[in-house]
Amino acid sequence: MTDGEPHDDPVAGWSRLHGEDVSGSRVVVGWLRFVHVLARRVDGVPPDVLSAAGVAVAAGAVGIAALGGRWPLAALVLVVATGVLDGLDGAVALRTGRARPLGAVVDAVADRLADLCLVLVLFVLGAPGWVCAALGAALMSHEYARARAQGVGMGSAGAVTVAERPTRLIVVGVACAGAGTFPAGTPGTGWSWGAVSALVWGVGAVVGLVQLTAGIRRELSGRPWVDPAGSGRPDQAGDDLG
Repeated sequence: MTDGEPHDDPVAGWSRLHGEDVSGSRVVVGWLRFVHVLARRVDGVPPDVLSAAGVAVAAGAVGIAALGGRWPLAALVLVVATGVLDGLDGAVALRTGRARPLGAVVDAVADRLADLCLVLVLFVLGAPGWVCAALGAALMSHEYARARAQGVGMGSAGAVTVAERPTRLIVVGVACAGAGTFPAGTPGTGWSWGAVSALVWGVGAVVGLVQLTAGIRRELSGRPWVDPAGSGRPDQAGDDLG
């Protein structure tokens, strides 16, 4: 995020910061406007505090879900709150003109920590440990690939995939709702809600990585190398190339 004046149009502000025009999506537009309405009540709270609160709430969801019984229903509330807080930090930054590069870094780190907490929610709800480890690796690969591509000149998100953060929140929310309502497992299979939801997340992660790879290739293929470090050598621009 960059320094700037307050923005009244949440859709235009979000699109400008993320390099992706979302005005054609009614769902995204509706969500952004809803979050900005909520943001009016917390304009005085620093965006970084809201980012940290999102991580704390996501961590709380892990502990609550682990209690079993009907407690995952309470964890569902915290998962929803995590998503709202994720939107609020950016909304407050835009509304109050406090958007800045450091804030973007804080927001990104907070989002990844919260994402890992979501994986842990599935783990405590019965997903196998190795599957959860694979999910964590997939989501980090997804976000790192996008960030790296943007670092070498990609001006957009590359592609809005099926594996974005809203999908992760929805999948984990369904897992919490199901585990709290049917503690014995998914009807008809008896599998844990954590395992079934982890499978859904995994399929989405694979499809999302394919979509993102295609988007990055479309954006960067044929572009000349631009050395962001000024070293003059492509193999010195990133620690994974040397």
